[in-house]
Amino acid sequence: MAGIRRSQMGMLLIASLATVLNAGCGDLRPSSRGHVLDLEGRRFDPLEATQSKATVYLFTRSDCPISNRYAPEIHRLHEQFAPKGVAFYLVYPDRNELASTAIQHMKEYGYQCGALRDPDHVLVKMVEAEITPEAAVFISGASGKELVYLGRIDDRYVDFGKWRAAATKHDLQDVLEAILDGRQVPYNRTKAVGCFIRDLR
Repeated sequence: MAGIRRSQMGMLLIASLATVLNAGCGDLRPSSRGHVLDLEGRRFDPLEATQSKATVYLFTRSDCPISNRYAPEIHRLHEQFAPKGVAFYLVYPDRNELASTAIQHMKEYGYQCGALRDPDHVLVKMVEAEITPEAAVFISGASGKELVYLGRIDDRYVDFGKWRAAATKHDLQDVLEAILDGRQVPYNRTKAVGCFIRDLR
């Protein structure tokens, strides 16, 4: 699969944010593929093609209050879409967040989905994720996965410290429903609100 250079990828994502295009984000495959880790320390290729109809990588931190408040919504989405062929993974980008910490965090919040660690920000850089919580949605092609959405779970949080009682837009749900229905995704980039990944050292 032909790859998009990182500079081109960045321009594409910026253009998507500015114009809210109704097209896919394109092929993200870099010239040299990196790996993240599962919670047992095994290498995991996030761009490897699978049988899943879609794969959702949800960037999270155990110490991010907004990420943790989204746990019930993540449960709901997982319960709704996992039986329909959508794979869900939490992605922990904090290099100081050990596998044991991630395991404890998942137990504390009752997560039933998969989990990965991205201490070197391999996946973070591939998709240009900036926030926890933020969702990256891929669909599988003949040679790997293609990014079709990056952004918020819903619009409950307007800004850090400002939120609605209930979401009025369910962006991630809309994207997954469109994929399963064989429709074009309604948007491929939205602005997430939460803890900045760039603050991690």
